[in-house]
Amino acid sequence: MSDIEIRDDRAAGRLEAVAEGEVVGHIEYFVLESPARALVPVHTVVEPAHEGKGIAGSLARELYAVAEREGIPVAPLCPYVVKWAERHPAVAPPADPELLAVAKDWLRAHPGRF
Repeated sequence: MSDIEIRDDRAAGRLEAVAEGEVVGHIEYFVLESPARALVPVHTVVEPAHEGKGIAGSLARELYAVAEREGIPVAPLCPYVVKWAERHPAVAPPADPELLAVAKDWLRAHPGRF
C-alpha cells in the first residue's frame, strides 16, 4: 500500500483513508453512548480504483486502535468489519451482544443517518 494517511473525522462519523489529498476509502461509524460508550462501524467503502490495496483492512485496524486508545469497545455492524475482526482476534475482541443489540436499535431509530 502506498502512502495512506488515516484520519478520524469524529464530527462526521468517518474514519478516512487519504492518498495524495484524496479520500480513497472510509468507514462510517457512530459513537454509542449508552448503555456504554462504543464505536459502531456501519459501512466501509473503498473507491474502485483503490480496491485490493489493503485500505479497508487498514481502516478496520485503525478503528480498533482508536477504540483501544479511548478505552472503549467496538460494536461492529458493518459486515466487512465483522469479518475483519473475526480474522484478527488479537486486536479485535468480540463485541458484547448487548452493545450490538443496542447499536442495531439505534441504527433502526436513525434511518437517515447512514
